[in-house]
Amino acid sequence: MTASDRLTVRGPEDILGFIPHSLGYWPASSLVAMTLHGTRLGATLRLDLPARDSTANPHVFAGIVRRYLESDANADGSLLAVFTTDADLAPPSAYEHLVSAVSSALAQGGMPVRDAWFVGDEYWRDATCADPVCCPRPGRPVQQIRDSMLSTEMVYRGSSVGPAPTAAFGPATAVPALHLAAVLDAQAGWEEALAGRTGCRAQFNAVLDFWEHVLARHASEPWVPDVDRDAFLRATLLCPTWRDALLVMAAAGRNVAEAGADHFGLLRATGVGGGEAPVVPLQPPPPANPPGGRRRRPGMPVDPEGTAGGRRRQVRLLAGTGGASGARIAGYGEVLMGAAPEVPDWEGLDALDRVLGRLAVTGGRAAAAALTLQGWVSWCRGRGSYAAAYLGRALELEPGYRLAELLLDLVGAGTLCGWAVRKNAAWQKFRAEGCGGEAGG
Repeated sequence: MTASDRLTVRGPEDILGFIPHSLGYWPASSLVAMTLHGTRLGATLRLDLPARDSTANPHVFAGIVRRYLESDANADGSLLAVFTTDADLAPPSAYEHLVSAVSSALAQGGMPVRDAWFVGDEYWRDATCADPVCCPRPGRPVQQIRDSMLSTEMVYRGSSVGPAPTAAFGPATAVPALHLAAVLDAQAGWEEALAGRTGCRAQFNAVLDFWEHVLARHASEPWVPDVDRDAFLRATLLCPTWRDALLVMAAAGRNVAEAGADHFGLLRATGVGGGEAPVVPLQPPPPANPPGGRRRRPGMPVDPEGTAGGRRRQVRLLAGTGGASGARIAGYGEVLMGAAPEVPDWEGLDALDRVLGRLAVTGGRAAAAALTLQGWVSWCRGRGSYAAAYLGRALELEPGYRLAELLLDLVGAGTLCGWAVRKNAAWQKFRAEGCGGEAGG
């Protein structure tokens, strides 16, 4: 957001009201920790609370929180919020020792806790205040958080608080039976037509051309069901070479996707029999120009008069990488881990996420691939809860799906995407002023 779009925090109700909007849902049984850069919010971390009757050492949990937050190298303070039930809210809270241990660990790490709160079902209170005059039991109504000025302003700007990630993956969106049957039948046809061409350079380029057209759609354009288009896109996700190139192209640009495929020796110019490799075409209809701007392609530089009023950031490679200068192009592994480019094409990744969500509702093996890539996008955004939910759903549809397993291992181990820990690169849903900031999940 631009400076004029920034939000101002006036009190604890605004900070606590910011958390559900930044995560996308109201957390439950969670510790939420936020770093501070002076009076500005930095990174946001959410972790499941340990069980109340757990015999685990709270200092171990505190060490985990500290290691996460230390990835924000500019942090000089922190805030804590424990989302629990009203039964655990009244002093002495079951989690007071946990807050004390986390506070001690963060102070040792140079990020002293400036404020901490307990948030229950209906009430909330300061975690460090025992004075019944200023902090009467059972606490203040949670409705104060929901009705805070910052929360109200965010709703006015179009933000919403949805269900928790696990709840969001309930029954799949209903798809008319005739459309479902038509897409699956057409997909089988595309799979047959594309078989044997997964290593063909011309087909590789044709697939990326088609995806570029689809990802160039403006966010305001409605997604009109199209059997042949959707079937073709789903079929291409079943080829790991095309799937991985799509992921890299959306984040880092077409040239990086092509260079990576060449580096691994995945493409050939001729067909299996040695002749010229044929291409299975599907001419994409050109997307409508976005209001007030020209169409763009993933990874394409944007001038001041470009899409979204020039607010998009150009994809920048890390020092020592690049194309025009002849230096080394970022590799697939670097993009996968968020090590390169320096700043990814977040608009391209957002577009990819939207399209994958549309393709996943039809189910099947292609949906597992789409959900896996959505999980990766969520992990890149720093939203581990959503990433785990997407990847878990993918593995339900396709047990043993290798990419989903690898990514879920990263999420489960607490590994953070490189972009999520670099302030200049991190995905930003909101930026606030005062005690404001940006957050991941």
